[in-house]
Amino acid sequence: MSDSPRTRGPVLIELDAPKPAEARSAPAEETRPEALNPADAPPIDAADPLLPRPRTMEMVTRLVGRPPSKLTRFFINSGVALFTFLLSIAALNFINDLLNRYPVLGWIGVALFALFTLAALGMAWREYRAWARFARIDAIQRRAGAALADDSMDKARAVADDLLALYRDRPEMEWNRKRLSDNRGDVFDARTLLTMAETELLASLDQDARREIEAAARTVATATALIPLALADVAAALAANLRMIRRMAEIYGGRAGAVGGWRLARTVMTHLVATGAVAAGDDLIETVAGGGILSKVSRRFGEGVVNGALTARVGIAAMEVCRPLPFLAQPRPKVGNLVTRGLRGLFGSDERS
Repeated sequence: MSDSPRTRGPVLIELDAPKPAEARSAPAEETRPEALNPADAPPIDAADPLLPRPRTMEMVTRLVGRPPSKLTRFFINSGVALFTFLLSIAALNFINDLLNRYPVLGWIGVALFALFTLAALGMAWREYRAWARFARIDAIQRRAGAALADDSMDKARAVADDLLALYRDRPEMEWNRKRLSDNRGDVFDARTLLTMAETELLASLDQDARREIEAAARTVATATALIPLALADVAAALAANLRMIRRMAEIYGGRAGAVGGWRLARTVMTHLVATGAVAAGDDLIETVAGGGILSKVSRRFGEGVVNGALTARVGIAAMEVCRPLPFLAQPRPKVGNLVTRGLRGLFGSDERS
């Protein structure tokens, strides 16, 4: 062994030669994932399973809005014609036998048959007049739209004259008609004149229409929530919607009979589809969300809220169909406000202002 001290120095460790920059960047490019495209993302389900489904109003809309096919109409018309023909022949034979056997009873039967014929003709005449009145309101709507589009003062004055004549036989609107007649001469703009006519004649009618919609929405919501039978709530909702639509026509100047009321309901449903109002808009989102929260407590109560909201939307469509003028200065009703006020009436605090 040597006694010389061991010297400590730096230790050199030889490493491999570094690779070129191109060689180092190549693997990084190979392992880098491709850029994500939003279009490649999986679709999100539009339907929330927690939201209640308005089955009752879906059935009502399907019953009223779906027009029968040509074969169905031919079957119904031919069946009604055959039944009427056979019934008339049977009645004539019966009256003829009575005249031969018991002349007094036979003449009583002839008188009753004549009265029934007059009543049927009167019903047909009333239906014709009711539908003619609807056609008159529809013509006023078209002329008002043309006056606004052309900014024509002459067309606006003609529309104002038609409105004054439409509500001539309603004594409760005599003061409103007088105010419009006295102030219309001071207006020289078509839109201003139609706005004045809307404010004087239709503002109070709009309040009555809103109250009818609130009552119908309350009825449908209550029927859906409390009636356990499957078709009973559909019948109640159908009756409430038909009554509401007929009341809209009566409020704004039309009179709907049995056949006219059903045709008016189909017109309202067609208007809903044409304007896209069947989709959930901003005025329906809060109500649907509230129905979804309430459905966690009770499914039937959640469906009742949503069915009431859809009934309110049908009522707004009926207002637009039956109203002689479009909404100009008066605010268009919103589903959320109508449903809130309607359901508030369940607890005895329904406001009439």
